[in-house]
Amino acid sequence: MAAEKKRSGKVGGARLSRMSDRELLGLRFCDLDLTPDDTGLGRRIERLMGEMEARGFRYRPYVWVSSEWMTPVGLTGFGAPFYLCHPRLTRLERKMMLEAEGSGERECMKILRHETGHAIQNAYKLNRRKRWRELFGRSSDPYPETYQPRPYSKRFVQHIDDWYAQSHPDEDFAETFAVWLAPKSGWRRRYAGWAAIKKLEYVDELMREIAGVKPPVSTRERQDTLASMRTTLGAHYGQRQATYATDHPAFHDQHLRKLFPEETATGRTRSAGAFLRAHRRELRRGVSFWTGQYQHMIDQVLGEMIERSGELELRASVEEDEALFREAAIMLTIQTMNYLHSGRHRVSM
Repeated sequence: MAAEKKRSGKVGGARLSRMSDRELLGLRFCDLDLTPDDTGLGRRIERLMGEMEARGFRYRPYVWVSSEWMTPVGLTGFGAPFYLCHPRLTRLERKMMLEAEGSGERECMKILRHETGHAIQNAYKLNRRKRWRELFGRSSDPYPETYQPRPYSKRFVQHIDDWYAQSHPDEDFAETFAVWLAPKSGWRRRYAGWAAIKKLEYVDELMREIAGVKPPVSTRERQDTLASMRTTLGAHYGQRQATYATDHPAFHDQHLRKLFPEETATGRTRSAGAFLRAHRRELRRGVSFWTGQYQHMIDQVLGEMIERSGELELRASVEEDEALFREAAIMLTIQTMNYLHSGRHRVSM
């Protein structure tokens, strides 16, 4: 009876659907009653297990609901974000962060395979093998707060955005494993001639060796479960927004004046800020797609551009709308890439 009473205080299902943003942000994680079962996330986890079975693995990762994607060191399972367990929370995530990482089928499967790579490394202690260290590096190396990717490097596979394999040896292995696990990935053909092919061939050989073997580590421990967290969703999003915030101006006045020159602002015009606001969503999504950067960070740069354009009283020709959009997208992409290569690219997963 007591357990039933305690459960009745949790918030889930239809009740979540009726709540306003303000009400949701006031909830604590421990107030949420969520599981991956019978959701899009649950079906994708089942698909992942099918891929593992097809490869002949005795090992299966276990999955719990947490505040974000995570595979704690030493654990043989991983946490998946709460917002994938209910469509109302997915909408809230998009509103607060401008995207919901893993909400799409293809992206979600990529991340699930990546996290499985971390978990299988823990389960079989793969990073202790000499050949593993020769190819990927030392797992004991500290994670950097930021890293500077090399987009054209062929030493690493390209899987999750941001050239994430380059951030740490553990991420390099997890990304290589994810590419290897994906059905019909065609990795032999795609990475032929790349230095990364040696890592893929090693993973192929290693996985064949351990697939039928019971892992030496079999813990079912979980960390940062919803029940253990007293943080409100509002505080959670405040912290995340601060983490992905830009911390320096991404453009200068001369760039904006070049984009919106006075001599072309003839005929029917509108403020440059109004032009950018009208195309804000398209610009943000397009630049995020091509650079792999979080939309939240890109949107802040756009917001600064809109504000400064107003202060400079810049105008945009209505007749030049299509050309201006292309030039604005180029400018925003360049500024985003400058930020990316400034050596301050944050490790996020």
